[in-house]
Amino acid sequence: MNRVMDLTAQLVARVQRIEADEGPRPERQQMADDDYRQYTEQLLMELGDAPLRVFAYGSLMWKPEFEVISQSRATLEGWHRSFCMKIERWRGTRARPGLMMALDEGGTCDGIVYELPHDNYPAQLERLLVREMTNKPPTNVPMFLKVATGSQDINALAFTVSQTSFAYQAALPLPEVAGILAHAAGHWGSGAEYLFNTVTHLQQLGIQDDNLWELQERVAAEITAMP
Repeated sequence: MNRVMDLTAQLVARVQRIEADEGPRPERQQMADDDYRQYTEQLLMELGDAPLRVFAYGSLMWKPEFEVISQSRATLEGWHRSFCMKIERWRGTRARPGLMMALDEGGTCDGIVYELPHDNYPAQLERLLVREMTNKPPTNVPMFLKVATGSQDINALAFTVSQTSFAYQAALPLPEVAGILAHAAGHWGSGAEYLFNTVTHLQQLGIQDDNLWELQERVAAEITAMP
């Protein structure tokens, strides 16, 4: 039976807002069309004749934005979901940066593995890369990793954080993460909304992430204490 979340839709609504997008900093090099095409071609070469599967652990669970022919629970060993990417766009601003989740090394991560239709791999893959990668070199790095489903181990594309990126935030304390998520927002909405959607969908799948559960409790307390 699912536990009742402290972070409710009503609390999220108190901090939900849309901030103007200032765009990337001029000193940050951005991915271009040719870069996306090269990444797409390289990943398809690595994929070979195998089915294209994508491992989802955060927003791809509740907003995949690609076609899906099947999905199943999956476990990725050696990686964990972590709010370890500093962002000044999307769900944060330069004045009040936010945090996004990525896969960081160590631990275990339960999520979903999607299988995509075979007839449109290049276009769907490139669209996914455009969504997940902006900076060059990317902070969110795509790679094929082995995930365990109920019946077999399969290779799936996952996005992992680059620990050498300027945006990488290593092992921030939960109280600090909670404070950031409770206050930050950008042109995609708030950090609190992002956390709420992720934990809600994990619950629907029967996945319990103790770290995120404590985090939603802390974010709820932060918002409740606001004037």
